[in-house]
Amino acid sequence: VLGLLVWTLIAGTEYFLYPAFGWVMFVAVFYWVLTLFFLIIYMTMTYTRIPQVPWTTVGLCFNASAFILYLIAAIVDAASVTKELDSHNYNSWAASSFFAFVVTSCYAGNTYLSFISWRSRTLQ
Repeated sequence: VLGLLVWTLIAGTEYFLYPAFGWVMFVAVFYWVLTLFFLIIYMTMTYTRIPQVPWTTVGLCFNASAFILYLIAAIVDAASVTKELDSHNYNSWAASSFFAFVVTSCYAGNTYLSFISWRSRTLQ
């Protein structure tokens, strides 16, 4: 839901005039779609039918990459928000920057939990 807020707040503006917001949109939409994909896989328990895939490693790599790219996107988003660019888009861009950092912290926490799960799986 928070990732959805990030890209809808930007998509409702003239973000295409500023390349930095294009990068933020790419990261937000890409990881929103992948997160929905993994949510469906876990909710339907499809992962139990494909035991050849190391799901703890996949989850760790996904969450770590999401954390790193979302952190970069959040910093780019925050650095690009200025009143001089376009004043009527300022509030949407500022809100998207805030939520990008919130999503980044969520992915950071999930990366930590995935790492603990991965480490306990490899120790067995």
